[in-house]
Amino acid sequence: MTTATQNRIGSMIAAGLRMAIGYGQKLCADVPEAKFGHMPSKGMNSALFNIGHLAIYPEKAFALIGRPELAKPLPEKWEELFKNGAPCVEQDGRYPGKDAVVQRYVERYTALADVLESVPDEVMQQANPMGGRMTEMLPTIGAAAMFLCGSHLQMHLGQVSAWRRAIGLGSAM
Repeated sequence: MTTATQNRIGSMIAAGLRMAIGYGQKLCADVPEAKFGHMPSKGMNSALFNIGHLAIYPEKAFALIGRPELAKPLPEKWEELFKNGAPCVEQDGRYPGKDAVVQRYVERYTALADVLESVPDEVMQQANPMGGRMTEMLPTIGAAAMFLCGSHLQMHLGQVSAWRRAIGLGSAM
């Protein structure tokens, strides 16, 4: 008897990820390029920084789910500019422009959502290889993928939503 491979976990993660992709697009759509990298107050990350930060994580997720060949190299300096712990500064030319950041965010998360739908549950149930606290907090690949494609994404999109209000824009919804 042949048993079909189950991909329920990845499909569930992909559904939420697709919603987050769309939400991110709405948050950015009406922001003028000249304001996208503005920091309205000290310590408030700009939309440019938040979306750029998010845009580096699909490549890490491809490796996590066992599909590193689908990762695309990051543009030069993106890892340095947008990695966890990198300081956010007012756009002074060091960051790429709005279109490049939003395009990378949409394209790479869409590619990830497409792949997640076919990742077998057996892969998602394997131990998280990230190590350290990330493995302690997120013990399986599925838990880590859910964090990268759900909680992490929505946390930073929430920051963009608050940032919009701080620069005088209304709700994106």
